[in-house]
Amino acid sequence: MKIIDIISLEMSLETNRVTAVAELLDKGATIPFIARYRKEVTGSLDEVVITGIRDRIEQLNALNNRKEAILKSLKERKLLTDTLLAGIRNALSLTDLEDMYEKYRPQKRTRAQMAKEKGLEPLATFLFKQSNQDPLLEAKKYLSLKKEVESVEQALSGAKDIVAQVINEDVNVRAGIRKLFFATAQIQSKVKKAKEAEGLKFKDYFDWCEKAYKAPSHRILAMLR
Repeated sequence: MKIIDIISLEMSLETNRVTAVAELLDKGATIPFIARYRKEVTGSLDEVVITGIRDRIEQLNALNNRKEAILKSLKERKLLTDTLLAGIRNALSLTDLEDMYEKYRPQKRTRAQMAKEKGLEPLATFLFKQSNQDPLLEAKKYLSLKKEVESVEQALSGAKDIVAQVINEDVNVRAGIRKLFFATAQIQSKVKKAKEAEGLKFKDYFDWCEKAYKAPSHRILAMLR
């Protein structure tokens, strides 16, 4: 889907109005100028809507540039599949795109990779299943002086590293955690000891706590000060 079509759909605007704004911006027209003197081609869009169109154009251009960079990297490393290509092409935000790319991102040698090299991936799969079998007994099967897995604790630690990486690379898990954080996270502020007089104009936030998603930007700025 083209950028104009995406913005038109997201903002419930006719494509010709979005196109007109995009073309005027591309020619160097300012937002106040477009809102005031080009009402006949934009359908009298105000500055707020025009600003929204401009910002979304910039976001989608940056998104497309990032998509091309990711696709190039995947092609060079022969990791690109039809399913992955479709997912990348359909991503509408950098967050979704980066979540999708996470498991394919070039990485330094991680603890999970080292654990896999020691043959601990089956043990990680066992832990993932959360069966009623004793993990300590299962871990004993993977002890090996040659592979430097010398204790049950080392075996389980390596398996846990693999499990952690699998969870971190799961797009649905990342989205779920982000959703949970947005719904439940709190922002809290307390005055530093002996700083009451210096920060008197911010006394309302000497002992403040509220849901992060409810906090307006001006309040967050005040608390950060």
